[in-house]
Amino acid sequence: MASSNSFDQFISDEIEKGRGLYVPVKASRFERMFVKRHDCKDLHPNPDDEFSDPAIGPSYRIISDYEKEFRDRLKKGEEPITEPLIVGKVHPEGYMLINGHHRWAAALKVEIKKVPIKIINMMSDEELQRIVESSQHDKRVTMDLDEVVFKSKWDNYVEKETGFHFGSKIKKKMMLGIPALFNYLTTHGYDIFVYSSEFYSIDDIRRYFDRFFVHVDGIITGTGKKNVKFSETQKNVQNLIKNKYAKTIHIDNDSVICTHSGTGEFEEYDLEVPGSLWSKKVIEIIEKIDAPPAE
Repeated sequence: MASSNSFDQFISDEIEKGRGLYVPVKASRFERMFVKRHDCKDLHPNPDDEFSDPAIGPSYRIISDYEKEFRDRLKKGEEPITEPLIVGKVHPEGYMLINGHHRWAAALKVEIKKVPIKIINMMSDEELQRIVESSQHDKRVTMDLDEVVFKSKWDNYVEKETGFHFGSKIKKKMMLGIPALFNYLTTHGYDIFVYSSEFYSIDDIRRYFDRFFVHVDGIITGTGKKNVKFSETQKNVQNLIKNKYAKTIHIDNDSVICTHSGTGEFEEYDLEVPGSLWSKKVIEIIEKIDAPPAE
C-alpha cells in the first residue's frame, strides 16, 4: 500500500469484487478451532457493511488511529492486533469480514501480513427464510441469549451441567428452568428464536443447547452490527415472519410481551418472581395467553 491513492483503489476494488463473487459457506469445526491467523490480503470487506458504503465509510480517521496504535505496539515488540477480526468463510477463497473492517484496513497500511481472526458461522437470511417457510407453527418465542439465557457461574439459579463437553466454546451457565421452558414451548407449538449482539457461531450455540437437550429454531447473532443495505431476502424474511406467526412472545428477565401480528396490539405481563420460580411463572403466563377467550 505505497500511496493513499493506491490504498483507496485497492479498497474500492475489493468492495466491488465482493458484490458478485463471494458466497458465504460454512466453516468446519476443525477450521474454526485451529485457524487463528490468516493472510491480511485474503480477507475481504463485506459489500453490505457501512464500511463499504461511500456515503458512510470507511472512516480514515479511525483507520489512522488504528495505524498509529499498531505501529506503536510493533515498536515495543508487542502483538499489534490483540482482538481477533470476526470473519466468515466464503467461496471461492478466503474469508469475509464481519467485524473489524477498520482494523483490517489499518493492518494493510502498516503492512502486517497475518492478523488474528475468529471464524464464525452465522445464520444466513436464506437459511432463516427456509426455517420460517418449513415451520408448521403459527406462534414463536424470542429471547435474548446474553440478557436471559446465559448466566455466570456466580449466579444462584443456574442449570447443572450434564457432563464434560470437549471443545465447548461457550462457558456460560444456563439460567435455571430454561430447558423445561423450551421443552414446554416446543411441545405446545412454538418456534424458538434466540438473539445475541455478540458474534457467536451458530454451531456453538446449537452445541450449547444440545448439552441441555434443548431445541432452538432461529439463531441470530451479531445483531449489534448493522448492515446499511436491506436485501430483498431480509425483506422477504420479515414479511414471512409477519404473515407466518399470528403472535410473537418475547421473554425477558422481568416481563413477557405478546404481540399480535394481525393487529399490532400487545400485552405485557410482569415477571417479578424469585429465580427459582421464573420458568414456572413464564409457563403460567403463556398458558394464559393461549387460553381460549371466555364466552
